[in-house]
Amino acid sequence: MSEILLDVKGMNCPLPVLKANRTLRGMTAGQRLRVLATDRAAVADFQAFCRETGHALLAWSEEAGVFSFMIRRRADDPQQKGS
Repeated sequence: MSEILLDVKGMNCPLPVLKANRTLRGMTAGQRLRVLATDRAAVADFQAFCRETGHALLAWSEEAGVFSFMIRRRADDPQQKGS
């Protein structure tokens, strides 16, 4: 399955997580989202976001000031049921 790339470099908290959340809502279960960010707060933000929403933070890394997060969309989204 291919991944979707979301580039939020240069954006500060809370925008990277908000944009990732919006993108994940349009994805299918199990699909992967790679997020590129430069805000150091994004590390803690994405860990908390995934813990709270049930999406899986598969990996994260940092290279030359750019953070890369690999997130797998959760299996079901209660907000989309019945829509």
